Amino acid sequence: MIYKFRIILDAEEDVFRDIEIESTDNLEDLNNAIAQAFGFDGSEMASFYLSDNEWNQGEEIVQFDMSEGVDEVRIMSEIIIEDILDKQNSNIIYVYDYYNMWTFFVELAAIDEKDQAQSYPNLLFAHGQLPDSPPNKQFEAEKLSDFDDEPDDDFDVDNYENFDFDENWN
Repeated sequence: MIYKFRIILDAEEDVFRDIEIESTDNLEDLNNAIAQAFGFDGSEMASFYLSDNEWNQGEEIVQFDMSEGVDEVRIMSEIIIEDILDKQNSNIIYVYDYYNMWTFFVELAAIDEKDQAQSYPNLLFAHGQLPDSPPNKQFEAEKLSDFDDEPDDDFDVDNYENFDFDENWN
């Protein structure tokens, strides 16, 4: 069977690619197809995350096991696409380049018969240009007032009287 995916950049602008790939390929093959479709050179680390229909991030599936045996991890090259995705479980999240955090929503759009005349993976459609840098993300911790850039009006960094420690402890 052939799985047809729509891969959407998590951004305000519409940037997406439609890819078809064999259902028996592994997630590493899908990783490579997505990287190529968006023009990445494939040299950065990436991960997939299982997701529900609300796009909540679940279990991570990594490109390489760097846990040094401490944690049990699932690795892309060992996970067959059809073993984790079907009509009921059709969403995964893809993150490319841990430094820049390019984040994509990957949705299984259709399951079709294989066309013997076609080679896979296959880029079906491309819409929009990838921006020069990844869209800024607003993480939950950044939304808290304690992390605002604005200093508290009544906070004096040189006044140690209100702290519970001895400034001359050593």
